[in-house]
Amino acid sequence: MSETHSNEAAESLPEQLNHRTWTQALREGRLLGQRCRDCGAETATPSAACNACGSRERVTIELPTTGTLYTETTVAVAPQGFDGGYRVGVVDLGSTRVMARLEGDSDIGDSIELAGVLEVDSPVPVFE
Repeated sequence: MSETHSNEAAESLPEQLNHRTWTQALREGRLLGQRCRDCGAETATPSAACNACGSRERVTIELPTTGTLYTETTVAVAPQGFDGGYRVGVVDLGSTRVMARLEGDSDIGDSIELAGVLEVDSPVPVFE
């Protein structure tokens, strides 16, 4: 399971994780998630209830910024306002996964790390 890296990091975690606190942390180069106090399931984005058991007892955790590329695809026909030919993927962080923009040349199974943030309507994690 993911743990905070130090007592100082644990103290700086927001008590309630919501979209605002998640995006603020992402802009600071940190990935935050939630762990269910009842069943231990983890998520990489804020949610009101546990996806596994439905509990509303959640605690904010710091997730690793290095993971394994689980799957990827290239968006050739992009939505209006975007240039096509960009890659997105799902990054396995051990106990949870996060969707991210991909930069560089990585294949499924490769170790990749958080390299920054892409600002669209809200920040998107970028891994390479």
